[in-house]
Amino acid sequence: MIVNPTPNGWEIIYHRAHALLAAQLAGQWRRKNSPARIYETLAAISHHDDLEKEWQEDNLTPGGAPMDFTMHQDTSVEKLADLVNNARYRGRWVTLLISKHMSRLHESKRGQCSELDQFLDEQLQNQQRWREELGIEKEDVDAAYAFMQWCDRLSLILCQQELPADERFLEISLGPDGQRYDIMQRSDHLLTVQPWPFEEDKFTVNVEACDLHQVKFGSNAELTHALQTAPIKVLEWTFVET
Repeated sequence: MIVNPTPNGWEIIYHRAHALLAAQLAGQWRRKNSPARIYETLAAISHHDDLEKEWQEDNLTPGGAPMDFTMHQDTSVEKLADLVNNARYRGRWVTLLISKHMSRLHESKRGQCSELDQFLDEQLQNQQRWREELGIEKEDVDAAYAFMQWCDRLSLILCQQELPADERFLEISLGPDGQRYDIMQRSDHLLTVQPWPFEEDKFTVNVEACDLHQVKFGSNAELTHALQTAPIKVLEWTFVET
């Protein structure tokens, strides 16, 4: 989960909600420049964080605060494999993109654990097999995954409150076309992206967040109960072409 401090406690955004925001952003992309198999790609974006189950896991820091996802220890290989295997219910294209996401996140850890190395080897083999079975060129797969990364990164910028002050631009990432894109928050709080990649010249996206009015929790069960009963607020961002 994404944890932001507030004056009275914490703002919590579930990872699946962040992924849904990423899919909303993806749905706004200019139609003529959309990557291959756009609807299946949207499904992969919206489900790429299904691994996270905040109500079922230990999410407290040693000091009793909600634990941001950046503080979590390495996820087990079994859970990583389950995420990829469960994606297969949605088809090979969705599975291919989520498998590539697992490779990108964990390839740097190669050599630390033989079980992880085997998992990473299997992902590379399966990615090639699925691509060949689907008859998709590698360049199209890479572009679709770059699109997925772009939407994921932009969603995280919004959810983690990373927008710079004073109308300064922040790089998002390279898009599916290899182009660099930057985001800026105007003085009127509207957002713009340069170059403008979206279909409409103005649109609004949103995500739901739990508003916890408590700083410290005595147990994970207490945190879980607080999350399930907390007031829900809707965070919105409006993008405009300038």
